[in-house]
Amino acid sequence: MSRAHRLLAGELAAALARPAAQQPDWPDPERARAVVASLRRAAPLVTPAETARLADRLAAVARGEAFLLQGGDCAEAFAENTEAHQRANLTVLADMAALLARRTGRPVVEVARMAGQYAKPRSRPLDARGLPVYRGDLVNSIEPTPAARTPDPARMLRARADAARAMAVVRDFRPGTRPPPGDSGRYVSHEALVLDYERSSLRVDTSGPEPRLASGLGHFLWIGERTRDPDGAHIAFAALLANPIGLKIGPRTTPEQAVDYVRRLDPHGEPGRLTLISRMGHTRIRAVLPAIVEKVTASGHQVIWQCDPMHGNTYTAANGYKTREIRHVLDEIAGFFAVHRRLGTHPGGLHVELTGDDVTECVGGACGLTAADLPARYRTACDPRLNAEQSRELATAVADLATAGATDGTDGTDRTNREVRLR
Repeated sequence: MSRAHRLLAGELAAALARPAAQQPDWPDPERARAVVASLRRAAPLVTPAETARLADRLAAVARGEAFLLQGGDCAEAFAENTEAHQRANLTVLADMAALLARRTGRPVVEVARMAGQYAKPRSRPLDARGLPVYRGDLVNSIEPTPAARTPDPARMLRARADAARAMAVVRDFRPGTRPPPGDSGRYVSHEALVLDYERSSLRVDTSGPEPRLASGLGHFLWIGERTRDPDGAHIAFAALLANPIGLKIGPRTTPEQAVDYVRRLDPHGEPGRLTLISRMGHTRIRAVLPAIVEKVTASGHQVIWQCDPMHGNTYTAANGYKTREIRHVLDEIAGFFAVHRRLGTHPGGLHVELTGDDVTECVGGACGLTAADLPARYRTACDPRLNAEQSRELATAVADLATAGATDGTDGTDRTNREVRLR
């Protein structure tokens, strides 16, 4: 074992020894260790060359030369993740990217929430029935029984196998023009949540400014709002990765915290290595985001600024269905663009939960879905997704914002914001 291997092995062990939120309580830890050992013998899902190409394209986003479009299922589910479903998701993402590229005149980097998005953080340990909460198919089953909700480490093996099949679909997917040989032109991402799974496919990468660990599980990994404890295992783990990484930041994030995250996760100032994904909610983004953008920009780091307009706008309708209103989603995006226009920074990307399937999970939009329509085709395993029509409508609105060049104050009264709210 080389000195770099030994050093990184020690740093990884130290990172994983830190407190880790949102982890499964495996009833048989020895069996979980055996599963991780088996996963280590599996072939990587993504190649170093693919990940390096994505890093180059993200650097262009950070410089303001391109736009990052990231989207897909809230949580992939074993039973529903068919090739038809995967192709439908990739098609709507490609349609959105094509529209944005055509309207803005800038390249669009497509990153799917796919081939690994099998685990979800939850706000409480028990559901309304008093059962252990569903944490994604990688951990347990959505079926409401004690046995089904018991965390099962063998599900990590199923997730890895399904992710490999999804990657085959991604590489075979060819809408429109053919990409360069060996490059599908699109990439995959997921939240790096269950650390037993995430640590199972790592190799030493010496191509960067210092030796780091490259994940073979996805091109792009992100750390979520519920696991971004500065002293926790997830941030320490992400700091060791060579892959491009993202960090969700919510309305409680302070400018000082944001700068600390940036310095830890992008210590060498590599443009596009880190994507800061704001998920503030439409009522708060105009007030909270500006100070964060100013402080991080002053630090000299070229991060990607990306908007997640979904999570801060989730609520439960009167009929008990969790949903999101399109007008709130659009208003948060409008606020995101307005902040960056005013500060002279690049609104670099959009991160949304969507599907190409004809679901009824979010309300509003041109299709006119209401809360009464939600039960008709509400199929998500966790959070509500935009359907194909709503996704394309969203892309049109984003293109309008990207080409308007309008700025506003904090009152949101500019022409662009008024038009978006009226959609």
